[in-house]
Amino acid sequence: MTEEQAQTGASPIHYEVAAGVATITINSPERRNVLDATSILGMREALAAAAADDAVRVIVLTGAGNTFCAGADLSGATGGDAASFAGSGPRALAELLVDLLDHPKPTIARVQGHVAGGGNGLVAACDLAVAIDTAKFAFSEVRVGVAPAVISVVCLDKMHRSDGYELLLTGERVLAARVAQAGLVNRVVPAEALDEAVAELVGQLRLGGPAALAATKKLLRQVPTMSRADAFAWTSDLSAEIFASAEAKDGMTAFLTRGRPSWAPAE
Repeated sequence: MTEEQAQTGASPIHYEVAAGVATITINSPERRNVLDATSILGMREALAAAAADDAVRVIVLTGAGNTFCAGADLSGATGGDAASFAGSGPRALAELLVDLLDHPKPTIARVQGHVAGGGNGLVAACDLAVAIDTAKFAFSEVRVGVAPAVISVVCLDKMHRSDGYELLLTGERVLAARVAQAGLVNRVVPAEALDEAVAELVGQLRLGGPAALAATKKLLRQVPTMSRADAFAWTSDLSAEIFASAEAKDGMTAFLTRGRPSWAPAE
C-alpha cells in the first residue's frame, strides 16, 4: 500500500457483489493499477470471498481509470529491494493466476483501458475477456530488460503460436483488435458498449448450472494436457458423476417440461 493509500484508507482492490455478479476492481488509477504485494493479495482475497459466496454466479475483473493493469510495480526493483516485485512478486503473481484459472466460477476480464506486462496475464487467466477498441496492449517486459516469464504460462495457452512469438518478442504496443486476432480476448467493442457486452456474457453464463460450469472449467483446463486414454477415462467418470447429481436432474427435468431450472434467473 502506498503512503497516499495509507493516509486515505483507500484500498487498491474494490470488491462488490450485485445481482449474482462479484466485481473485482483494481483501484489505484494514479499508479496505473500496477501489481504489487497489496493488490495481488487483495485480488486473491476477493476471489476467495467470491468462491465461498453461493450468491455469486460470475466474477468480473476490471480496473479503475484509463488503464486495466500496467503490470508489475517496478519501483525499488533496480536497487535490489527485497520488498519490490523482483523479490516475492513473481511467485505471488503465479499464485494469483492459479486462483483465477482454478476458480470454480466463470470469470470475465472487463478491459476498460490499457494493458501492459503482467496485466496481460490477468486477462489471459480469466475465462472470457471483453476489451474496448481503444485499449492498447503491450508485452512490455523485453523493453525493460526482463521476460514475460510467469504470464507466458497463461498467455501462450490462449494465444496462437505465431502471434505469441511476435507480440512477446517485440514488446510492441498494439490495439485490442490485434490481441483479439491473437486469441487473447474474445470481444472488442466501443467503450460505450463495454458494459452491455459484459452483461450479455454474464446473462449467458447464468443460464448454466453452477456445478456444470465448474466441471466444464475443469474440462477446458485439464483435457488438453492429458493423453487420449487418460482423458476418456477421467471424463467418463466425471460425466457419470454429473449426470447423477441433483443439479443435473433439476436441469434435465426443466428441459423436458419446458420449465426453468432453479439456478436460472427469472426472465
